[in-house]
Amino acid sequence: MTTTAAGRVRTVTGTAVLAALILVIAFGNPAYTDWAKNHTSNDAWGFFLKQLAWPTWSFSSDDSVRTILANDIKAILLIVLTGVFVSLMVAAGSSRSARLFFSSWGAYVFAAASAGLLAAFIQVDASLRGAFGWAAGGGVYGLFVGWVLATVVFASRK
Repeated sequence: MTTTAAGRVRTVTGTAVLAALILVIAFGNPAYTDWAKNHTSNDAWGFFLKQLAWPTWSFSSDDSVRTILANDIKAILLIVLTGVFVSLMVAAGSSRSARLFFSSWGAYVFAAASAGLLAAFIQVDASLRGAFGWAAGGGVYGLFVGWVLATVVFASRK
């Protein structure tokens, strides 16, 4: 489950968490989120660019404090749950294989859906229906963006 490279030890879980962290920081920030909302078209590429912004986070906004907190917790939970699900779903000692690729992709889908479901209950006027909507948004995000994480995990193995 570990790979040594230049004196450093890399695990599948560590690689996946690092990739998730980079995705969340790079594409969930307010600058990218606003850009994606205002400057992308409604074609397939625009859809993908908007999906990248799903785990949005912010320190200030016009939204209520609880909504800001819910979005920030959603982004944090995505990173944490990625580590949990990848460690549970990826077999020990996995090398480059289709199994590694699809299990890490699936773990990211589950992590995103779970993060959306759990964080939705912090919002103002939280409801079970709203939580299902956030979980569905996370599932769509994981499906369309999870292959990026899976590719990084796959490429990091021998």
